[in-house]
Amino acid sequence: MSRTRIDPVVFFSALGLNVFGVVMVFSASQILALDRYGDSFYFVKRHVMWAAVGFALMLLLARANVRKLRHLAFPILVLSFVVLALVFAPGIGRTAGGARRWIVLGPLSFQPAEAAKFGLLFFLAHFLAVKGERLDDLRYGFMPPVLITAMGVLLILAQPDLGTAMLLTLVAGMMLFLAGARWHHLLGCALTAAPVFYWLVFSVPWRRKRILAFLDPFGAVRETGYQLVQSLLALGRGGLTGLGLGEGKQKLLYLPEPHTDFIFAVIGEELGLIGTLAVAAVFAVILWRGLRIAARCEDGFRFLLASGLTLMVAVQGLLNMAVAAGLVPTKGVPLPLISLGGTSLVFTLAALGLLLAVEAGTRPAPAQAAPMDAAASWPAAGRAG
Repeated sequence: MSRTRIDPVVFFSALGLNVFGVVMVFSASQILALDRYGDSFYFVKRHVMWAAVGFALMLLLARANVRKLRHLAFPILVLSFVVLALVFAPGIGRTAGGARRWIVLGPLSFQPAEAAKFGLLFFLAHFLAVKGERLDDLRYGFMPPVLITAMGVLLILAQPDLGTAMLLTLVAGMMLFLAGARWHHLLGCALTAAPVFYWLVFSVPWRRKRILAFLDPFGAVRETGYQLVQSLLALGRGGLTGLGLGEGKQKLLYLPEPHTDFIFAVIGEELGLIGTLAVAAVFAVILWRGLRIAARCEDGFRFLLASGLTLMVAVQGLLNMAVAAGLVPTKGVPLPLISLGGTSLVFTLAALGLLLAVEAGTRPAPAQAAPMDAAASWPAAGRAG
């Protein structure tokens, strides 16, 4: 298998969603951009710029040798924690909307949590592959990756960014399951985290109100339920075929963040149920193809890396769509490859580029893989007992 070969399904799915994203970002943001900045193309120009950076990084990483990159797993983890901590440094971190989630370097700003997701999952793939059968050992096998993940999650929660923290926790848990962690260890971890999650939500007044508004959004239509109500109105107004591209009404300063967190509602209003199902179908294709790539890997590291990267993109897409449809409480999670670009778009494309590298990379011989991989066979999933 040639290392220069690029999987066409993953590549063209990403390209198609991004081109579609350019169209939808313009449709969703033109009135808002004109109102705020006097330029209808303000947001779409930024999106195209970040998309170009992301695709360049994607193509670069698609040609990478993942076995060589693996030796950088620990430095990448340390760098992830450093950038997460820098957001709290005076003069570097920037606060907006009550959250300190951005690092500012001159004219540029980026969200370190997006880079940290990438770095943490890369390290987890390496660490879990090395542990292999030792994951059965609660103290020396299971707890170290859990604690490493918890450190990253706590730094993200401190910003605060509950949506990204939950996404990282979910994907890390799935990777532990796929690596062969015992189900009762995973269950115990989930039960331990449940009261912490409850406290994080209900000890903060605005989060508690958001949860209660999710249960009855029309009961708080002028307050915390406003976003969800506008999203549901947009989806309902679209019907089966939609009002037509550019004809949506809720984006006209009614629906907050129509070009970022709630762009799926704009898609539903303008392209209808058919449009939303088409978007969901492309994410399903990426999920299927990514897991198929993972299943073909002969070593644990590449199997877990491909699985983790695929799940990160697919689960985030599912969460965003579920929020817009009122199936889960509102989270600040963009729709991958479609929402207004920035750090999220760049690192989503980087993740898919690394997935392409896993597919294109030559499979190591058993003698080469043995020193790095303690697992006897892959894929593994949730050992019983």
